[in-house]
This record gives sequence, structure tokens and C-alpha cells, in this order.
Amino acid sequence: MKLIIQIPCYNEAGTLAIALNALPREVAGFDTVEWLIINDGSTDETVAVARECGVDHIVNFKRNQGLAKGFMAGIKECLKQGADVIVNTDADNQYEAEDIPKLVNPILEHKAEYVVGARPISQTSHFSPIKKILQKLGSWVVRKASDTDIPDAPSGFRAMSRECAKQLNVYNNYTYTLETIIQAGQKNIPITSVPIRTNEDLRPSRLLSSIPNYIKKSVITIVRIFVVYKPFRFFMMIASTLLVLGLILGMRFLYFYFSGDGSGHLQSVVLSGVLIGLGFQTILFAFLADLMASNRKLLEEIQFNTCYDESNTRAR
Repeated sequence: MKLIIQIPCYNEAGTLAIALNALPREVAGFDTVEWLIINDGSTDETVAVARECGVDHIVNFKRNQGLAKGFMAGIKECLKQGADVIVNTDADNQYEAEDIPKLVNPILEHKAEYVVGARPISQTSHFSPIKKILQKLGSWVVRKASDTDIPDAPSGFRAMSRECAKQLNVYNNYTYTLETIIQAGQKNIPITSVPIRTNEDLRPSRLLSSIPNYIKKSVITIVRIFVVYKPFRFFMMIASTLLVLGLILGMRFLYFYFSGDGSGHLQSVVLSGVLIGLGFQTILFAFLADLMASNRKLLEEIQFNTCYDESNTRAR
């Protein structure tokens, strides 16, 4: 059994050594523990620090690609290197590395394929009150979208089995944390969470550059996830709203018409017709989007089976 611990990095020379020195080289249940970093176009000494600390694998991007692409590049390389379980953590040493055995334990016991570390957000002193509220709100939305019970969706401290990793695809460029949980829920991948500890804040969050920007990107991410994974429901909600508004305006006109005052409300008829027409068009979009989603699922199944065949070939 091989465990690979991956760390996405972008200009992390100041904190990477601290994070790496805390990582274990032995974890119960595994014959081998290896380290991998994803150098996301760093312009400092991140790679040199990684090599000095004995990192086994380095994925290099010439230019900064963002956290989501870095995460997926790491997952693909871990699979290529034969990882049976993959742990993802941060380069700023936010998460307590001693909790890695706790994180991977549900996978070793075959109770889950995907495990997310739940931080003690309420007790974390360096989280501002607004950030705590946003974290809890985002986690609640993800629970509703994914039909899971993960209490800390934005947590980057997570473990996944090889079978789970082969099924993950991230379409969003901002972050992988929300989308992969929703994917797990949609694909019926057994997912759970375990309580973990955090360390002192070594640097400001890169994702939370400003509250308005974080809210905007999080809302866009969640909407895009709904469009990708629940397109029929998403467009049918819009269509239903348009049809209801159109019918209300139409009934309003009929009320005034039969009351003998219909001549002054022709605008209601026009707007009602426009809204009802848009509603029916959106229903067509819902069916088309659902067909596209079915096609995406077939492509993901082909991808999974291809990865599975490659794994068997390497094993032989």
C-alpha cells in the first residue's frame, strides 16, 4: 500500500519547509509514504526548498494555473506513481500533520472512499467572524447541493482512495474544494469527515483576498456547479419562475378585461406572452442541458475505465 501526500504550492518558500518537516514518512497501514508538490508557476525558491526537504515527486507548471488545476495535476501524478491513497494538504502548515492517520483511517477500514478534515472553525482564533460565517454558509450550501453531511466543505485537508481519485474532475478554475464534494455526492462515492486540528496562521489566505471577492467567486462557483451537475433542476426552476410570472400577468389582464377595463392593460398581455415564451424556451434548454450532462457522465465513465485498465496493465 502506497500513500502519497500532495501539496499545491505557489511561492511557498517561506512556509513549505515547516509544512514538509511536519509530514510523516511512516503511517500505519501503508508500506510506503511519499511526498509530492505541485509547483504552480512559483517565482521564488519553492522548488529548491522542496528538494532540500526530500520531496519525492515535483509537478511543475511554467505559469500559475490556479489552485484547482494544480490539485488535479497532483492527483493525476499521484495515480501515475501508483498511489493507493492520496492526502492533500496545504503548504502553509494550516493543518496538523499528526492527524493524517486519523484522516486516512476511514479509507483503510473501507468505511469511506473520500474523507474531509473538519476544522474547529468556531474555535479558530485567526479566522475573522465574517470568515467563520462564510465558511459555515458555504458548507451548508454544499451539503444541500451534494446530499452529503460534510460540515467543513472548504477544508483542503482531505484523503481519497485511488478509485475515488480516478472519478474526480474539476471544471472550476477557482477552487476544487466545493466541486469535488458535490461530485462525490452525485456519483455516490462514500464520503465522510473527521475532526482535525489546525496550526497557527503563518500567512494570509490566498483565496480570501477580500470578502466581496470571496463571496462573488463562491457564488459563481456554486451556481456553475448546479448548472453542471443538476442542469435539469436549475433550468426548470428558472422556467417555472418565468411561467408563473407570465401566468400572473395574464390573469391580471383577464381580471381587468372582464371587469370592463382591459384596454389600459395591453402591456400586461405583451409581457405575459414574452415571459411564457421564455419559460417554454428555458424548458427546452433544461432538456438539452440534461442530455449534455448525460453525455458528460458517459465520458467520465470512459475516463474511469481507461484509468482502471492502465492500472491493471501496470500491475501486471
